[in-house]
Amino acid sequence: MYQSKSLSEMGWRPFYQQQISFAELQSTHIARVTEHHRSGYRLWTEQGRVDLTAHESLPAMAVGDWLLLDQQQRLIRCLDRLSLFSRKAAGSKVERQLIAANIDTVFIVSSLNQDFNLSRIERYLSLVNAAEVSPVVVLTKADTCDEPEQFQRQLRQLDPGLMVETVNSLDADSVAVLSHWCKQGQTVAFLGSSGVGKSTLINTLSGHHNMETGAIREDDSKGRHTTTHRALQYLLGGGLLIDTPGMRELQLADCGDGVDATFGDVSELAQRCRFVDCSHEQEPGCAVQQAITSGDLAPRRLHHYQKLMREQALNGASLAERRAGDKATAKYHRSVQSQNRHHKGR
Repeated sequence: MYQSKSLSEMGWRPFYQQQISFAELQSTHIARVTEHHRSGYRLWTEQGRVDLTAHESLPAMAVGDWLLLDQQQRLIRCLDRLSLFSRKAAGSKVERQLIAANIDTVFIVSSLNQDFNLSRIERYLSLVNAAEVSPVVVLTKADTCDEPEQFQRQLRQLDPGLMVETVNSLDADSVAVLSHWCKQGQTVAFLGSSGVGKSTLINTLSGHHNMETGAIREDDSKGRHTTTHRALQYLLGGGLLIDTPGMRELQLADCGDGVDATFGDVSELAQRCRFVDCSHEQEPGCAVQQAITSGDLAPRRLHHYQKLMREQALNGASLAERRAGDKATAKYHRSVQSQNRHHKGR
């Protein structure tokens, strides 16, 4: 059952307060998007719960967004975001899909089994770093792994300063190491592929079992999707958690800075190359290839950096072309409407 909370308990910050005039404070309601379904959005306010039916007039919104509503609970506007996670829509669609907004910390969840994948984690880190949000890698199913240290070492080779926690999602005492990021008013999000134990971990953090869990396949340690929509919920410590459906196809777009931040070792080496446009293949004076030869940089690391940079540039260009095409189409329709009005006035 829904219980009304104060704005601070819902994650309200001075950053949002500064966007609202005194007059608006007297005549509007402040709401936060807590669920996104195909049929619309569910919001929390200090006065109670509100539902907005999906309509083409509504702007694109994400779970975690802050909104202003009028006295009739109609949308006035969305407030500027502190952070936004988005991706190129899965498949061949040329559009951006919003994932979550106004997040303080992202838990990147991976299991300690065959599904552990450094390249996938680098992909998530690029997305999180592009949004300038703090990432924490959470390794689950510690109770099934004899040597979790080997996985931790691999992650810290990516970034010595990367926060890594190992937990048994079924054990509340084990999961307590995450409480530092789940204090009252703090918003965290979970990213991770299907079958890594996100739903089990969420059930333990929230203190109740409202998230369906599913067994994994024994042959490849992969699981099925058990989350079908994005939703925000409270945790035991007063924090707020945004869960997202498992994303096997996470395509990057317009996040070159995030990729550079994730591959800081490669980016730093590239600045030492003799040529500014060095491709890091066979050019003389290539600091990146020298590091690979000396064993200071793994070839896999360079390969994946180049792959993600190509991908985000290609997807970003596709989205830019789509936006340009949409603007041209809108301009054409306005021109036709203007001509029709002109002829009717004669």
